[in-house]
Amino acid sequence: MMTERRLEQILAGYQKSFTEKIYAEENEEHDILMDVFGISPIIKKENRQYWGRELGMCWQRLVTETCKTYCSSFKPGLKVESDEPCDLIVDGYAIDTKYRIGSGDSGTLKKLKKNGPLLRTYNYEPLLLILRQDSLPAAIRACQEGTWKIHTGEDSFKFIQTISGFDLKSFLIGKVGEFPVYR
Repeated sequence: MMTERRLEQILAGYQKSFTEKIYAEENEEHDILMDVFGISPIIKKENRQYWGRELGMCWQRLVTETCKTYCSSFKPGLKVESDEPCDLIVDGYAIDTKYRIGSGDSGTLKKLKKNGPLLRTYNYEPLLLILRQDSLPAAIRACQEGTWKIHTGEDSFKFIQTISGFDLKSFLIGKVGEFPVYR
């Protein structure tokens, strides 16, 4: 009887995990970068890993350039041996940017869990700026437990505007459709 109960608990745990994964991967929402480039959810779905990686790098470069231009306290990301635990530093925040965090990002989560406490030893506040709102809740919790403060979606844009004085979201909204990938 007790064994069956444990087996049911295992199955229930996987059910929850699979449900979260399916929701995240079937998300049909656009984000501002997809709209700037005219990338539909259907196009993105054809090669999710490629688009996620490339849009993530674009997000990182946009945030970094905005802060480099408008933040007097801007510093490039900290380098510790061969690792770079954050993308940039502004006003005491060690900022790392992510497009989103999903179920296939276990390596990323391990790094973030390690890097959060490391950044604190340098007296920085670890901060994640995530563009999308649809990261897995379990992944977000894991990062928070690893000492990261997290902003997603609209909160990321508000934070960037607060530290830089520049409204990156309005800028991107003004660029929607100007850089189409498919003509």
